[in-house]
Amino acid sequence: MNRRDSLLAALVATIWGFNFVVIDWGMEGIPPLLFVAIRFVLVVFPAIFFVARPDAPWRVIAAVGVFMSLGQFGFLYVSMDAGMPPGLAALVLQAQVIFTVLIAAGVLREIPTTAQVAGVVLGSVGLAVVAVGRGGQVTLLALALCVLGALSWGIGNVVSRASGVKGGLSLTVWSAVVVPVPLLALSLAIDGPGVVGDALLSFSWQAAVSTLYTAGLASLVGYGVFNTLLSRNQSSSVVPWVLLAPVVAMASAWLLLDQRPNSAELLGGLLLIVGVLVAMRPVWRAPGVGGLGSVPGAQTEPNPPLPRVATVRR
Repeated sequence: MNRRDSLLAALVATIWGFNFVVIDWGMEGIPPLLFVAIRFVLVVFPAIFFVARPDAPWRVIAAVGVFMSLGQFGFLYVSMDAGMPPGLAALVLQAQVIFTVLIAAGVLREIPTTAQVAGVVLGSVGLAVVAVGRGGQVTLLALALCVLGALSWGIGNVVSRASGVKGGLSLTVWSAVVVPVPLLALSLAIDGPGVVGDALLSFSWQAAVSTLYTAGLASLVGYGVFNTLLSRNQSSSVVPWVLLAPVVAMASAWLLLDQRPNSAELLGGLLLIVGVLVAMRPVWRAPGVGGLGSVPGAQTEPNPPLPRVATVRR
């Protein structure tokens, strides 16, 4: 990548990393599922009137929305509401790479490379270290919910990959159509109409700013820029920049919220990030050799496994 694209990639990763602190800051007093529903209303409207629908069946668009948006962010917001710190949440979500590799191997019969297997093992060890050594404010439930968010994201990656639909702003906007109504219904069922009504009536300026940031900057601007970078650079050049997001999240949570990670969280996080890097390591394939991400008969070139793995939706 040239210097301009590198700076744009760093900017997007920074936006996505700080996004976790903004969510935590704006969610106070608002049921988490309701907060997600409001966010995705703004992702859909008014953008849906200006962005063409992706060339894909509705069932595929809906499945991407259910797993990559509704499931991922539903679990994430509930996890953070249950005490998951923003920095640690950003880190644990990177387990989506591990889940994507495993699910693709089982469902799509995409045999993982040696590097991917090593990365999955290393990342899993990192998650285990985080789980065992998590701070007192992080319950096992909060951690489990965040891991479920990463799992949902991983399933969404495989659905998107299997469908052959191009990623991009159009898929972000149109797949978000399936998010607000089910989450609003769940919030009404779990929190009760009274709590939901009070939250809407007392919607603070912090919540409004947080929603504008997460919907406008993190989802629409961030994802649009990221996919533009992917369109003109190799995935293996763009994808690793995403790993700046948990670093930014942990640093900003430390500075602004005084949420200092303990040594186990730092060690486990380091192992997880290294595992992700190893799993995303580009591989060289000879012409005609099949496998993860290879095209029979293609010219020999760096071939990053699962290019959609790090299609991040924040």
